[in-house]
Amino acid sequence: MAQKETDPAALDDAAQQRKGRMIFLLLAIFFIVPLLVVIAMIKLDWRPVGKSYGQLIHPPVSIASTTHWESDRHEAMPAFWQDKWNIVLIARECDASCMQRLYDLRQIYVSLYKDMIRVQRVLITQQADTRPIRERYPDLLIINGEATQIADLGRLLSGGGQNTLDAQRVYFIDPLGNIMMQYSLEQEAKWIRKDLMKLLKASWAG
Repeated sequence: MAQKETDPAALDDAAQQRKGRMIFLLLAIFFIVPLLVVIAMIKLDWRPVGKSYGQLIHPPVSIASTTHWESDRHEAMPAFWQDKWNIVLIARECDASCMQRLYDLRQIYVSLYKDMIRVQRVLITQQADTRPIRERYPDLLIINGEATQIADLGRLLSGGGQNTLDAQRVYFIDPLGNIMMQYSLEQEAKWIRKDLMKLLKASWAG
């Protein structure tokens, strides 16, 4: 009995059909699966949360409304805060720990490389004579307005705890003047930098 010959054209058609089905299946997976994941996230109200090392300011506090302050460069607020991300240290008097923190902030700033132009460093203090600080950090912006104004800001940011003038915390302020994050004096500079890099990467502002 003669063996039936296989039609090469039929084999080619079958291969093409299998290839077409595989491509369709891959496209379906590529487009449909992400859609199903998004739908599930919406229905379950699930959002991925990235780790941050600072404390979120809640409710938000705006510093931009304080228009009568000026920096040591005579730049009136709120324009003072615009177009830049601000790393701000608030201290009653800039003692040894404050000066060390200013050094940390300078190291963070320098390590930003091309993103340096998007950031400025600011010291808000009640200290009247800031010449030693200016001599050591000539590119640092210093606000040493009226003592009552800075004391009011300290109470506003304390959240019912230690007054921020005594705590010497570091704050992130966005280019619109909104205070976003705070870091205690004990927080290592490398973790502050890590959070700042995330903000700069995710934000179009500044």
